[in-house]
Amino acid sequence: MVDYKKFLKSQNLRFKVLNMLSWVPDKTMVKWQYRIKTGRKLDLKNPKRYTEKLQLYKIKYRDPLMKRCANKYKVREFVESKGFGEILNELYGVYDSPDEIDFDKLPDSFVLKDTLGGGGNSVILVPDKSKLDIEKAKEKMKHWVGKESKYKNPGREWVYDNQKHQIIAEKYLICEDVNDLPDYKFFCFDGEPYFIYMMENYMKHHEEGVLGFLDTDFKLLPAHRKDFAPMKEQPKKPKNFEKMLQMAKVLSEGFPHVRVDFYDIDGKIVFGEMTFFNASGYTSFEPDEFDFELGEKFKIGGKNGS
Repeated sequence: MVDYKKFLKSQNLRFKVLNMLSWVPDKTMVKWQYRIKTGRKLDLKNPKRYTEKLQLYKIKYRDPLMKRCANKYKVREFVESKGFGEILNELYGVYDSPDEIDFDKLPDSFVLKDTLGGGGNSVILVPDKSKLDIEKAKEKMKHWVGKESKYKNPGREWVYDNQKHQIIAEKYLICEDVNDLPDYKFFCFDGEPYFIYMMENYMKHHEEGVLGFLDTDFKLLPAHRKDFAPMKEQPKKPKNFEKMLQMAKVLSEGFPHVRVDFYDIDGKIVFGEMTFFNASGYTSFEPDEFDFELGEKFKIGGKNGS
């Protein structure tokens, strides 16, 4: 495995390099990236690992509905169409440019998101508007909406290509009981949740959080991601867990694989997002066998897949 971040410390610089390589065919690029990020050769002819099948999912499977569900604004209509409108977070506005945002009309706390972004660089948490550096926030958001669509997604996640980046303002969520934001990420295969992972204590410093994998009975599994500290104590099962489980089944139906995220805010379920390429398929698991275990559940098929 190559520690490329040691040489290219700036994420913006890494994206520029990848943009310069946008002419490289998807199949070739995912092979390069898989080797660099996992240290392994990618097998696309007979993939066994979950992380390998995610790469095949990127380059072979094409369902237009996935593009809508990957968009943090457009997915709201999909969730509502399934009868779950009540779990959508309160929306304050959607904007094409940060200059359209009237900060005076926003509440004292809120969150701003890139509709096609992922990770901490695509979110601005505002727990106290009076302390927000608005001009600095606008500069960050200009990078979101200023992304040039002529370039392919850096991870070759086609669901984000040729879509317009927008900004959404939503209600700032926090669970008063634990001063955290408990989220439950359901890994689903053809409408069947197989396991959940959740994080704790990551609100202020994402890298300092602990992550645990749980089965559908909410029992902590002896597996974790190598890039996060493992959860060592069995977490408390939320009272609405079974309801979340059923919602994940409905929302994931028809997709070979999707991660469906929910928040539990003092007993109230709030929809998070739907993600088709978790960590872009470059996760390293401990034990390594967990990668193969998940791979057995992942049947791509159809939509030009195999």
